[in-house]
Amino acid sequence: MRTEPFGEDALSLDAFLGGRLQIAQPHSGYRAGIDPVLLAAAVPARAGETLLDLGCGAGVAALCAGARVPGLRLAGLEMQPAYAALARANAARNGIAMEVVTGDAGKMPEALRQRQFDHVIANPPWFDRDAGTRAADAGRERALGEALPLGDWVAAALRRCRPGGHVCVIHRAERLADLLAAMRGSVEVLPLIPRRGRAARLVLVRARKGGRAALRLCDGWLLHEGALHEADRENLTPSTASVLRGAAPLTFHR
Repeated sequence: MRTEPFGEDALSLDAFLGGRLQIAQPHSGYRAGIDPVLLAAAVPARAGETLLDLGCGAGVAALCAGARVPGLRLAGLEMQPAYAALARANAARNGIAMEVVTGDAGKMPEALRQRQFDHVIANPPWFDRDAGTRAADAGRERALGEALPLGDWVAAALRRCRPGGHVCVIHRAERLADLLAAMRGSVEVLPLIPRRGRAARLVLVRARKGGRAALRLCDGWLLHEGALHEADRENLTPSTASVLRGAAPLTFHR
């Protein structure tokens, strides 16, 4: 776990959403990629609503949601004090109000325990450390190595979500069965396809708390053009580029 604050020389300043956000992240440690941006874009939020990001890290997902939907009221929970401080600094740097609470999703802090939100999002740790290699950096290891079981992450999110609100999680496709076992309400699954003809590596799972609609498996979202990565360029699909660069919503139904 990273407790010591990051010095300025340990950070890079990275652009998200086509430069709408400037996010400080550690050179060595957990660094956000496109996953939190996709997660934020999948939230059907409106101005005036509330959003809680469980395990917010440096604040990328919540701040992307706030940049896309002005007037969205943001909160984040982060276990590692250094990353919680970084999320607060990133919110201030971008002029977006965000309450960041330091604490554990498995032992919800009092500041959040009695509250419910319109939207709760999470990008939980992906890897089972009983079967994998630990990261050398302590902060990166805490962010990626699963200590709290995935079902407990989902249960914590559901408790903090108001009836009729949404819980949205991004995770590896191989954990879909675990996510579906834990989710409650009307559940939608959106596979994220790296390239046409490839199997989904990630899934977005979104549940409307208290909903009674049947499980819906949506048409996969294609991330990149072409069957192969050619040359030194991203070759994103236009729809993915509009999400990552233009702050467009990521729609489950097209």
